[in-house]
Amino acid sequence: MKAFAEYHPIAQTIYFLTVSGIAMFSLHPVITVISLCGALLLFFIRNGTAQGKSHLYFLGMFLLLSLLNPLVSHRGATVLFVLNHNPITLEALLYGICASANLLAVLYWLRSFTQIMTRDRLLYIFGKLSPKLSLVLSMALRYVSLFTQQAKKVTQTQKALGLYREDTLIDRFRSTMRVFSILLTWALENGIITADSMAARGYGVGKRTNFALFRFRKADALLLVCSLLLTGITCTGLTLGKLQFTFYPVVTSAECTVLTIGSYLSYGLLALLPAILETKEVLKWKFLLSKI
Repeated sequence: MKAFAEYHPIAQTIYFLTVSGIAMFSLHPVITVISLCGALLLFFIRNGTAQGKSHLYFLGMFLLLSLLNPLVSHRGATVLFVLNHNPITLEALLYGICASANLLAVLYWLRSFTQIMTRDRLLYIFGKLSPKLSLVLSMALRYVSLFTQQAKKVTQTQKALGLYREDTLIDRFRSTMRVFSILLTWALENGIITADSMAARGYGVGKRTNFALFRFRKADALLLVCSLLLTGITCTGLTLGKLQFTFYPVVTSAECTVLTIGSYLSYGLLALLPAILETKEVLKWKFLLSKI
């Protein structure tokens, strides 16, 4: 076995699609709590206590959205109190908390996705789906850094020549537009040069081959099968209404059956799977270090 970040990009992509897809289309409190716990565990195992400001931002967003829903939605049978002749209901408050936690879980899953799915992995995925789209995407990503570097060069040159002025807002706007015009001309010329270079090297003449560092191994197949199997069990419970949960007009849930418990356990294992793999590798590494 290996750490989750070292698995094949296809297995990782399908995993993130399944675990975040179930969280997005199911507003069940148990599913939401499991999804949030799994996303937080994976993020903290990989990043520790870093990025504290972003956690505070997410916490503030969670509190704001949770309290905003009962202020704008007055549905529900259980009135907690009346504010400016508007009833604040328990059902609206619970719905706001559940929906905010669900959104928070999806955001943390996406943050882990952006960390694990690096540029080369994304290009590999898009290259399998559409080679032309992969080429366009790789060139676009390349131009982001090139455009930024060229903008710094042009700005420094303009300042050295005394043409870049920041005395007033109008002068700053004119200087910025001059730099943008130079960058636009440079981008067009560079695009023509790149197209001529690709044509000179025979791009599009014959069948293209590609090279990838990723190999689909048994561990990747096992992760893919486990993700699809656990997702299938959870989706079966969702389809048959065993995970049905309503907030309005009163809080009600479907009858707890064997399939309901199986769906909870399946999604719990699915959500905790990356954290289990990452923890296993961390413990294995510490054990090997202790033997040195």
